[in-house]
Amino acid sequence: MVPPKQEGLEAVLALPAFRRLWLGQIFSQLADKFYIVLMVFLIAQYWVTDTPQDNGALAEAAASLRLDLETRTQMITLLATGIYVANTLPAMFLGTVAGVWADRWPKREVMVASNALRAGLVLLAPLALVPGPYLLGLSWGYWGLVVMTFLESVLTQFFAPAEQAAIPLLVPRPRLLAAISLYQATSMGATIVGFALGDPVLRMLRNGLASLGFKGGEFVLLPLCYGLAAFIISTIPMQETPRQESGTSVWSEIAEGIQVLRERTSVRSAMVHLVLLYSILAALYVLAISLASAIEGLGPTQFGTLLAMSGVGMAAGALAVAQLGQGVSRRVMATAGLTTIAFSLVLLGQSRGNLIFTLGLCALLGVGASLLAIPAQTTIQEDTPEPLRGKVFGLQNNLINIALSLPLVLAGTVVSRYGLLPVLWILAAIAFLAALLERPWRRC
Repeated sequence: MVPPKQEGLEAVLALPAFRRLWLGQIFSQLADKFYIVLMVFLIAQYWVTDTPQDNGALAEAAASLRLDLETRTQMITLLATGIYVANTLPAMFLGTVAGVWADRWPKREVMVASNALRAGLVLLAPLALVPGPYLLGLSWGYWGLVVMTFLESVLTQFFAPAEQAAIPLLVPRPRLLAAISLYQATSMGATIVGFALGDPVLRMLRNGLASLGFKGGEFVLLPLCYGLAAFIISTIPMQETPRQESGTSVWSEIAEGIQVLRERTSVRSAMVHLVLLYSILAALYVLAISLASAIEGLGPTQFGTLLAMSGVGMAAGALAVAQLGQGVSRRVMATAGLTTIAFSLVLLGQSRGNLIFTLGLCALLGVGASLLAIPAQTTIQEDTPEPLRGKVFGLQNNLINIALSLPLVLAGTVVSRYGLLPVLWILAAIAFLAALLERPWRRC
């Protein structure tokens, strides 16, 4: 009897090497999210008192910058911003350079070293609680965490392109769409789980180990996750073409990655789709605050509920593409995704104040995002030459992080001046125009 042909997720998960990479991705990405939660947790526990005015020098420094810190939440937000900036800067400026080195070095060793070094780095976090000198109203420990966050983000920039470039080495071309779909679903799932469960898990570890006589239980989670990721990935058998020393400079190799975008229309178009998508999602982060504030029983501080629903939609859409998208035209999927996003944005402006309708539209927008992102990412994986994948993925990470950063500034300014509705309509118009430019009625 001939065994049934495996399709979709079943076919991808049947590959032992990819399965190990996937498990390593889960632990690594969970650790990235838990890291941010831990930093905010430490700030709230050790650097911000219940009365902001009691934070003496820090309150004076804030006043000199014309920042009015009236609540504890505002002060936590201010200090957390320093962590966010330290985490974002390497992502904006080092991604392309890190991609070059990810091509020069064996990818498995790059991924293992990145996770192992991050595990060692976060072991230093408890030292930040040791009393010491103050700078700008804060103890040296806070600034130590900022530096540690910067270094952690630098290491992440090496892991990301190496991981993305490793997928085509472990997955046959016909199964790439399903593999990228699973990768996308896992990424969104890690974001939802990491941010939603990070604080409860940290508190549980802290209190649970304290009851056994061990202090600092909240510091155990990150080394464990990064360490497991490093160990699992180290067991992956990966065959790579040996790299010959070319003697070319890093900048010359970056230019080679840019040349791929110039010469390969499919890769360039897919990259534009990803930049457009992440720009819209970044603007949604800001718009969600206004959307949530209009809903009775939710309020502006609960905007994360709307973002979580969009994440649920993205995960569901990714799983659907993995199972059903193999025979569907990439152009049709991209057009469907852009149209769904435009449709959702228009209706979001009309449904303000309705909780159920708004949550449903956020989930629908997430489904549209998956229909756009997964075919684009798969195209980049398939059409980029293997020796240049790290460079292209590093460039992609640079562009995406810029796309995530700029709308965060622009959207808030435009909303405060013109209101929420015009911004939603402008974003919807951009998405719909991009859908028309795809010309899905053409034969592929």
